[in-house]
Amino acid sequence: MTIEPYNAVGLIPTVWGISRREDILRNIEHHRHMIKAACWLSGLDLPVKLIALPEGALQGFNDEVMDLDHVEFANSCCIDIPGKETDLIGEIAKEYGVYIMAQAKARHPEVKDRFFNVGFIINPEGEIILQHYKLTPLYPVEHSVCPHDIYDWWIDRYGRTLDSFWPVVRTEIGNLGIMMANEGSYPENARALALNGAEVVYRASIPHPAASNDYYEIQSRARALDNNMYIIAPNMGTYYLTQDSDTPIDTFGGRSAIIDYRGQIVGRQDYGGVSTSVCGPVNIEALRYHRQNSQWTNWAKDLRTEMYQIVYEEPIYPKNLYLDRKPMKHEEYREKVINRQIQHMQKRKIWEKPGQ
Repeated sequence: MTIEPYNAVGLIPTVWGISRREDILRNIEHHRHMIKAACWLSGLDLPVKLIALPEGALQGFNDEVMDLDHVEFANSCCIDIPGKETDLIGEIAKEYGVYIMAQAKARHPEVKDRFFNVGFIINPEGEIILQHYKLTPLYPVEHSVCPHDIYDWWIDRYGRTLDSFWPVVRTEIGNLGIMMANEGSYPENARALALNGAEVVYRASIPHPAASNDYYEIQSRARALDNNMYIIAPNMGTYYLTQDSDTPIDTFGGRSAIIDYRGQIVGRQDYGGVSTSVCGPVNIEALRYHRQNSQWTNWAKDLRTEMYQIVYEEPIYPKNLYLDRKPMKHEEYREKVINRQIQHMQKRKIWEKPGQ
């Protein structure tokens, strides 16, 4: 089947932080209006087939900003997937005939009093066709549990495969995967998706100062280039900390982009302080032709995996950190994990201590 070129749209929405699950509905209604405008305008160029809502678009980041208790937030503000919120997004997908990539802090039906950071994809029929549990949260502040935090339970439940950690779904617009926010800071996540067949990958959002200091763009373009895949990278727009706040804050800094399989930006929106969007063309056939015919720049074919496995034989970050306890708050995490990890790197002589 030939896949004709289409436009992908990343929303850059205004978001109101939540203190209860019902507050999410206000954000979804806002996104509904944004999608209507984005599909109309971007559809004047090529048909819009894919829309991405950035991380934080449903709930904001109040659990992190306010250092809230994990269990309390899990039971008062987190969603179930599927649930009423994803049903509403599914209605939008059906109305416009598009795939929607999005994210939410969500519960797992088998893990009580915990929440995860979950990326999900909805097809044009309104069905959830992929769920990805974030593997690398924003470590100093994010309270989400990730699969490595309950590693033994996770592999017992889901197995130890690429699909267990980096799922990819085959669709009529290409093979889609998710690599949220800080996951894109680690090349291994993008490579794993690519080796599982991904062609179009969601990567959102990144706050100040990473966006304004070019980290977001550099990492996203490198991941796209290294793996010959599209990266859809919309950032958050204006953020109101609470539902009744009258202080709009641009805590993310713009720099949203659509990046092609050569690492080149095909859609750019530098501005982030208002509700807007980024749009760019996706040409899956060109990507597949490049992967098949390049002699050099389709690098994945040349991986010398036997050697690279040596790099990862010795563990670094502790697994099963939250197998028997809830996630730590900020200060405890800094003391017990961040400081310990730095000492671990220096003890192994991977890093040298500074002279001062």
